[in-house]
Amino acid sequence: MSDGGKFQFGDDAVALPKGAWARTERRTLRWNGRSVLSLSQGRHRAYVFPLYTPKGFAVTSECPADHPHHNSLWIAADHVHCQMPAAGDRFEDYTYNFYLDETFQGRAPGHIVETDVTSARSGANGFQIAQTLEWRGPVEWAAPLGRVAATEVRTFSIEAASQMLIIDVDSQLSAVDWTFTLGPTRHAYFNVRVAESIAVISGGAVVDDRGLRNADAITGAGSRWIDYSGPVGGGAVAGVAVCPHPRDHDETTWFVTDWGVVTVGPFRNRSRRVEKGTSIRLRYRVLVHDGDAEEAQVANRLREYLASSTTN
Repeated sequence: MSDGGKFQFGDDAVALPKGAWARTERRTLRWNGRSVLSLSQGRHRAYVFPLYTPKGFAVTSECPADHPHHNSLWIAADHVHCQMPAAGDRFEDYTYNFYLDETFQGRAPGHIVETDVTSARSGANGFQIAQTLEWRGPVEWAAPLGRVAATEVRTFSIEAASQMLIIDVDSQLSAVDWTFTLGPTRHAYFNVRVAESIAVISGGAVVDDRGLRNADAITGAGSRWIDYSGPVGGGAVAGVAVCPHPRDHDETTWFVTDWGVVTVGPFRNRSRRVEKGTSIRLRYRVLVHDGDAEEAQVANRLREYLASSTTN
């Protein structure tokens, strides 16, 4: 377990019968003794769940019945095209699906699996967690364990405040053994599925930096950030805001629904090629807050982030 002042990070202890073992893993970050988030390793991908506000309200959904592959706060893509070497100095296009948990449009599901994790205190009220992950394809001919399509270093920089948890997510996806392209696809890259009570259809609200409200108005291009907030029980309101780093997202398309999903798609309309030996970097700021967007002063918080991002 790592000690970061007010933070503690370690494996969840689960009492199992003799001879049994856990199929998945979960590591929890606590602040002042209270859980704020957990890094969960599911069967198909690594993701963040649960995700709590400072007052202890959960704001995301792990595996909703309508879309069980929506895993709270997660990174994924369903069109990863690897340029595999073939005979005669030719290359063939192998396409992998890392978004759904079952075969989708003919592509069997792959797995995004953590292979290493490190953590450390960061400043007086901060903590940083770095995961190393493999994007490993399904079992196939000549690949009994699945091919590693890409590797990723996913870093979470967390800062806790009285009304808000600030999470900076830095995803660096690398082409180690072969060149690949991502997209074009609507099923990528950075995703959040809010808790059912927060969804618009349940009485919540989704707004963007331009003051637009509801999914139909926000879906598409133009928003710099969006905030989803709503009732979480006991008369309380809480929410989560998502802001992509503008330096990494020259063409950002949002997919937002009134039933609770938010996707930031930097290659929805065109593909992104990553040459062997290189990587792409995609960054996001997430605010997990008590109160609605106005009460939490989301606009002010993200104005500072967007201003600083012009030099970073």
